[in-house]
Amino acid sequence: MSTTNTTTLLNNYFRLFDASRTDERAMQDLLSLFTPDAEIVLNGTSRTGFDGFMKAFYEYNKDVKHMWDAWVQQPDGSYQTNWAVCGQAADGTVYAKAGIDIARVNDAGQIVYLENVQADQSAFSKYNQ
Repeated sequence: MSTTNTTTLLNNYFRLFDASRTDERAMQDLLSLFTPDAEIVLNGTSRTGFDGFMKAFYEYNKDVKHMWDAWVQQPDGSYQTNWAVCGQAADGTVYAKAGIDIARVNDAGQIVYLENVQADQSAFSKYNQ
């Protein structure tokens, strides 16, 4: 898969993530970007499958909006970007977070690995329980 196609795919990941809260088609399209056994790493804790993360995410959050830098290919073939997000938690409180995402994409054009490293190391603690 070309670098251009990969960065388009990864940009779509963020766009679809934000839309998936209220748009079932966006959720389906988002989930289709990942292999069923994709490794998802949140602040060092690994889990398999992106759909489980999304279900948990929207249990705790009402809305989110991501902004991100260009995805840059790394020497190991992965892609990395800096991101920031603002959101509203399920209890109505608002928040802002920042960090980096590291992604690996297979030859079929699906994400097989996504690591989210937040500046606040305790940010995803409730998803790791």
